[in-house]
Amino acid sequence: MGVPVTSPRLAPLLDQFDFACERLVARMTGPVMDSGDGSDTEVGALTDEEYLWEPVPDCWSVRRRADGPGSRATQLAGRADGTWGRDAAPYPHPWPPPFTTLAWRLSHLSEMLWLRADHTAGSHQLTRDDYVVSGDAATALAAFDAGATAWRKALLSTDDAALDTVGHCTYPHGSDPEEPFVDIVWWVNQEVLHHGAEIALLRDLYRLRP
Repeated sequence: MGVPVTSPRLAPLLDQFDFACERLVARMTGPVMDSGDGSDTEVGALTDEEYLWEPVPDCWSVRRRADGPGSRATQLAGRADGTWGRDAAPYPHPWPPPFTTLAWRLSHLSEMLWLRADHTAGSHQLTRDDYVVSGDAATALAAFDAGATAWRKALLSTDDAALDTVGHCTYPHGSDPEEPFVDIVWWVNQEVLHHGAEIALLRDLYRLRP
């Protein structure tokens, strides 16, 4: 942290990203998290059982490749030579949308951050087929940290001209090639915020399950 951003316009978006990531990590690792009013709330560390918990039937999750995709999924996304993959299907996706587990949501976030970092300030060549899907909580948390760190590093080299450049990020699984980069930075923050809130709710439901 602490490295000045190239564009002052980026500073509030980067501050928001840092806050969202730090709060999400604390919510998953403990021992305490900010409850929202500045006070600390105790929280247990994410376990493998909770990471893979399916609260309703026919969830989409991460699965061993040997077991194949789950209900209504047609493939397991991620590195084909990896042990694990994430339930997926080509567009149009199943309707109504499948309920996704904490593992699915965290894997989705980490992959998105990692790939967008590469398509902003890296090789511009990595795809979902290069991403290693995590089958346990500790590895998944490390993958999220790596993705968030890579994305943040990519942002630090961004100046005002890049923020206004359409297609500055070439990430192939979104609208990135058609939008100015500042909109993509905002969208990534929104992804961390809303999936982070979903993960927090799943943690509450798991803690209070019958």
